Order: sequence, then structure tokens, then C-alpha cells
Amino acid sequence: MSVDSNAPLSPSRRQLLKVGALAAGGLMIGFALPFSGRSFAEQVINEGPEDGRTPTATALDAFIGIDRQGRVFFTVPKIEMGQGAQSGLATILAEELEVGLEQITLKEAPPNEQLYNDKLLNFQATGGSTSIRSNWEPLRRAGAAARLLLIQAAAGQWQLPADQLRAENGRVLGPDGRSLGYGELVDAAAQLPVPENVPLKTPEQFRLIGQPSRRLDTPDKVDGTARFTIDLTLPGMKHASTLTCPVLGGRLAEVDERAARQVPGVREVIRLDNAVAVIGDHTWAAFAGLRALEVRWDLGENADIGSDAMERDLHRALDGDDGAVANEAGDIEQALKEAASTFEAEYEMPFLAHAALEPMTCVAQVRPDAVELWVGTQVPVRAQTAAAEAAGRPPEQVIVNNQLIGGAFGRRLETDFITQAVAIAAKVDYPVKLTWTREEDTTHDLYRPHYVDRFAAALDGEGRLLGWRHHIAGASVLARFAPAAVPPNGLDGDAVEVAMHPIYAMEHLRVSYTPVPPKALLQSWWRGVGPLRSSFMLESFIDELALKAERDPVDYRLERLALHPRAQRVLRRAAEQAGWGEALPAGRGRGVAVQFVFGSYLATVVEVEVGEDKALRVRRIVSAIDCGRVINPVSVRAQIEGGTLFGLSAALFNEITLAEGRVQQTNFHDYRQLRISDAPPVEVQLIDSSEEPGGVGEAGTALIAPALVNAVAAASGTRVRRLPLVRAGYHVV
Repeated sequence: MSVDSNAPLSPSRRQLLKVGALAAGGLMIGFALPFSGRSFAEQVINEGPEDGRTPTATALDAFIGIDRQGRVFFTVPKIEMGQGAQSGLATILAEELEVGLEQITLKEAPPNEQLYNDKLLNFQATGGSTSIRSNWEPLRRAGAAARLLLIQAAAGQWQLPADQLRAENGRVLGPDGRSLGYGELVDAAAQLPVPENVPLKTPEQFRLIGQPSRRLDTPDKVDGTARFTIDLTLPGMKHASTLTCPVLGGRLAEVDERAARQVPGVREVIRLDNAVAVIGDHTWAAFAGLRALEVRWDLGENADIGSDAMERDLHRALDGDDGAVANEAGDIEQALKEAASTFEAEYEMPFLAHAALEPMTCVAQVRPDAVELWVGTQVPVRAQTAAAEAAGRPPEQVIVNNQLIGGAFGRRLETDFITQAVAIAAKVDYPVKLTWTREEDTTHDLYRPHYVDRFAAALDGEGRLLGWRHHIAGASVLARFAPAAVPPNGLDGDAVEVAMHPIYAMEHLRVSYTPVPPKALLQSWWRGVGPLRSSFMLESFIDELALKAERDPVDYRLERLALHPRAQRVLRRAAEQAGWGEALPAGRGRGVAVQFVFGSYLATVVEVEVGEDKALRVRRIVSAIDCGRVINPVSVRAQIEGGTLFGLSAALFNEITLAEGRVQQTNFHDYRQLRISDAPPVEVQLIDSSEEPGGVGEAGTALIAPALVNAVAAASGTRVRRLPLVRAGYHVV
């Protein structure tokens, strides 16, 4: 397979489609197939998506193409940022189209919300573990429709019934040994009417789906030929880096640039409202120039805010009214009054930075006729719109060339670094590559919010759960990212996800949320999003309830999972594989957690060893996942392994704190990531399932923290209710 990530993007996709269909020849096919009975060429040229007449269109309409050489061109609606989504989508297409993966050329989708809208996220984005889920059925139907049209074209040419022909490896085969390549059939196929009914393969017929295969992006990433934004070089391009006011809301007051201009390679010093940029011939000139600047800031009203004050705001919110009610069943207040016993607990998660390996990087060029970006972004349309506003141009003048992403975890759903790059590029007449330093990246992130959750459970005489009251306080990411999506009562659906509908059966339930905007930080999505937040709180609390009832934590959960047999299955499998119930030496313990998130069921068991001085070693992690139909088992295991270790870093080490309005952590020395020597083995069990695919990329991240904390409690007898563990004195050995 080849990947064309730098192909020029025309302002008019419609004109390109006309040329492709009429001049070059070939078959163009879309997902929704909205114009039944018309040829593909006619539907694209005469009533294409840019006429605004295809409101039911979903991603990739008319953008799967087969040319006269038989090459398949797939404009992928999802960006590749290490999760293997593009390989998975190509596998689905290749399965139904009956081609090899090596025959498919991938192209990044341009900004076009009408065409590339994710039906689960409801905008053009890569995130939320939706890539496979949102495209599973429509992409299969598109590939199957193309295959059927090619077979029909061959049947017409040979004067044979179509049901006597079959497709294989990019060719249509006849009963007498004749065959035609797809490239020989595309012109005729493009004139045929769109099939009314498109039969799909049965699972027994799959030859690619469910089989282990190598990720398509791996070879280039291993040998160094893959190009990320940070690798990009354009003719005449200069390099820039910025120093932004260390306090949110502050502004640039004064700059002495004389020493910076003496640094070899420094070209320009650019003043922005809240930042100063240095442009140089190379990155190190820009970095050295920044260090040589003497800057005075107007720090603004947030300069006296620290973490303690923000934490007090959260607890005051919990002490106030219940906030917006997310879900209510039965009468929890009466149940608490009449219960044989009650149990209360409070859990806390800190602010977190994304800490992607590739810091924020964007190449921008502002020309008289256009603004052009080369950037890895999870949100092409938002990037286009933000760049247009920064340059004072209409969006149609902004060209977005999406690049491979060197880590995102939600950070590249934001556009602050893109608008900064455009603002700098607007002041010069050449392309500028803006690269943030690691310190800038860490201290000017948009952070996973700090949350505090308070529970009160009602229990019967045998410790069985009757119900609980659950109150959540923390910043609403949705209120900042998409304020129109938040109802008047302030209920953020992301903040209460999983908590709103716990998988455990109970008669009485009340879940409420109070938004508490942070004063000196901006909040954003972080890998695992709402399910990560809620899973830690719920799975910690249910574990404490089991211990209070003097019950085995696995058995206690299984009793309350009758409505979720798939959850019971993964829980049993993980426990069995981890040796749950087998004796352990003194100082060791196992912890368990289970969840239903992103359309998948996952259970994780962690085994830890705790020394007398709180020396901690994670010895083993076992996970079992039912993610529905598996596209590639190698990728599923890799994503659970990687996501689990990513979440383990956060649970063990990570916290963002403020003093005098400034983020205290600056680099990996004080925002530590898991090292190879720290990483335990992660064993992943895949559950066979015929359900539609669920999400995988974020599931492991969302579940590891509670399983870890529960294991520490089992090993040491001490419960940690606030992350990270280093805050409670634990250190990894």
C-alpha cells in the first residue's frame, strides 16, 4: 500500500471529480449510495455533494475510486495517529471489494463536514474510538457495491449471468477460466445503475477481517521514511518557536530582542498579543533566540491562583446543591435512610497534560490568494475555520494538508497552535514551521480536568448494593469545546458518561453533575475522555463495597452484572487467566475492574507488589476484551497494551499543578512517563464475538487506574482515593 499524505488539495473537489469521471475514466463510488438507479458518474457530476443535495451523505461519498490501471484510491476520513485506524478501514474496504491491501492507495480527507462527518461524533473528527465503529457498515456496503458493479460489467461483456462470476484479488473470474482486471471494467461499471440491494459477505467468507496482519503504516515508521509535520520541509521555509505568557489571560508587555538578534540564524522577532515568536533558519536558532529574549509580561488577574484554591472550589461545589441530575431511578434518599448500612467515599483525579511525543507543530503559509496549512489535526474543518479567522480570510481560501500525527490523545482536537502559526506566517512572505518546545507544550496545554466524585451507597443486611448517590464536580470540556451542545442546566454528557448508566444493577440511583470552570487553565479532552474519569471512580467504589461486605470483588461484581452477560464473560476470562483466587506471597495483591465503554466490554486484573517503604512494582496485567467483530487481532492487542501502559503512567506519576497562575511541570523530568524498565507484561485475551465492532484505542487507558488502585489496596491494606499514586508516597522500583 502507498500513502499519499501530501497530495495537493483543490478548492473544488467537484471539478476534480468531473475530470476523474469523464477524462481519465474510472469508477467512483460512495458510502451512502443515495441516488439509486443512476450511474455513479451522473450522481457525482450532476448532483454531487457540493450542490448541497445529498443531506444523507456520510464519509467518503464518491471518494472511493478505481482507475483504468486497477488501482484503488481511498480517501480516508480518519487521520492516522498511531491507533491503526487507517489500516483497519482499508481492511474493511479490501474485504468486500476483493482486493489486496497492497492495491489500495490512501489519501487524507480534506476539510468537508458534509462528506466526512462521523455519524457518532456528528462532526469531522478522529477521536472517541469511533473510527471503525462509524464506518463499519457503510464502508462494507461501498466495497460490496463496487465489486457487484464490476462483476455486472464483466457479465455484460461476456454475455454470462452475473451469478456465474466471482471477484478475487482485483479481477473478475469467469467459469471457463476467463478473467478481467478491475481496470479493464471500470468504464463500463461506471455507467451501470447503483444496485438497489448490496449483498455483503458472511463472516464465513471473510479472508482479511479477523486475520492477523501487519499495520500498513508500520514499515515507513520503522525505517524512518514516514513524514510527520515536525519532519516537513518546504522550499523557502523558516523555523519558528514561541514563548507565550506563563499565566492564562496575561499579555505581552515589553520585549528586549537585542541579544536574540545576535544569535546566528535568527531572522525575525514577532510580537503577538500574548506571546513572542522567534523565526530562524533552523529550529535551534529559533530556540536559542527565545532563550536570549528579555520579556516582561502583564500577568493579568490569574497570577495569584494556585492548585489549592481550585481544589477548594471543587469541594465547595460538592457541598452545595446537587447540580444537574443526569439520571435518577427509585428513591435513593429514602433507601439511604432505611438501609441496613451505608458507605460513603470521595475520589479525586488531577489535571493531566497530553504529553504527546511530537510537540505542537504546524507549517503555515499566508499568500495573497490562499492560506495553506501542513499540520496533523484531528479536526480538519475546525483547523480550517480557525486558520481563516486568524488570517481574516473566508474558509474556502484555507487549504489543509493533513499529516501523520506523532501522538495526540485529544490534544490535536484543539487549534490554538494552528492559529498561532498563522498569525506568525501572516507577518512574513515565506512558509513558517512553528514548533513548540517541550516546555511550551507542557505549560500551555489544554488539560484533562480535575474532578472530585462523592458517593453514598445504601446496602442491605448482607452488604448487597441497593443503590447509590453519585455527585460529580469538575470542569465541563463540552462547555468550552462546543457550548451549544450543553443544555441550560449545564449537564455535560461527557462528564457523566458511564456514571450516568452504571453497568451494575441497582434499584435506586441518582447521578448529578456540577460544572466548575477552572480559573487559570483551559480544559480539553484527554485519551479515554468521560469513561476514563467515571471508570476510576465507579470501579474503586464498587471494590470498596465488596470489601465492606467481606465478599470476593469478582463475585460481588458478577452478581450485579446479570444485565450484561458480555461484561460477565470478560470478567470471568480475565480473572481466570490472571489466577484470581490463587494464593500470593505477602506484600502482593490483585485488583480488578470491568467496564462497558466505546461499544466494547473490557475487564482488567493487575497484580502488584508493595514494600514496607511503599516501593511499588506492577508485576502483571491481564485484560480480556469483547470488542465485537475483530478487524485485526494484532492491532486490538497492540491498542489495549499501549493504551493500558499510557494510562498506567498517568495513574502512577502524572499531575499538573499550579502556583501563582503558572503550571509547575515543564518536561518529562517532572511529568514522568513509564519507562521500559517499569513496564509490566500486558496479556490481552480476545473474546470471540459476532457483534458489530466496538472501539478499542481508549478502552485500556480508561480501565487501568481502578484496577491498579484496587490491587494496591489488596496488597497493602491501604486505599488510595486520589491519583496519582506518587502523591500518596508510592514509588516504582
